[in-house]
Amino acid sequence: MKILIADDESIIRLGLKKMLESMGHEVITAVNGREALRLAHHHHPEIAILDIKMPFTDGLQVAKTLSRQQPMPILLLTAFSEQDLIEQATDLPIQGYLVKPVNPEALMAAIAVAQKRFAEAQALASRVDELAETLAQRKLIDRAKGKLMATGLSEEEAYRGLQVYARQNRISLAEAARRVLKQR
Repeated sequence: MKILIADDESIIRLGLKKMLESMGHEVITAVNGREALRLAHHHHPEIAILDIKMPFTDGLQVAKTLSRQQPMPILLLTAFSEQDLIEQATDLPIQGYLVKPVNPEALMAAIAVAQKRFAEAQALASRVDELAETLAQRKLIDRAKGKLMATGLSEEEAYRGLQVYARQNRISLAEAARRVLKQR
């Protein structure tokens, strides 16, 4: 995997890089949040490990930006276990929170969990989008049926009429409904 590490402490950054490379990963390192965003845009990592407190742009802001512009699993890394930082982190679309120092086993486990949780969240978001589209189409079809029923057709006749129109014109039922609704 291609992994982005952003930490302003060189010892931590190099230690993580060494651990991850020994696990077979390709590692890209950044010394601050701005550089992390630039490198993420250029290298397209598959996961990001971000220190919370960094100069210029902190890890929380980098996580927000990455989740909007370039969604990927994100782990936050910190030497602090302050409650306010944990609460801020829980409001972000991140998949894990590691407290320094990190050992290789904990890092490997956190990466595996982050990948799994991210994939689940992406699948769930996709399913929500599909359901929203299905609901929108169903409402459109119901409105078109209502318009046809206003002319004296039964609900079943109106639905069959939409189906026939869609089939004859080789369009979807939703498109047939749109056309019916556009007619005066």
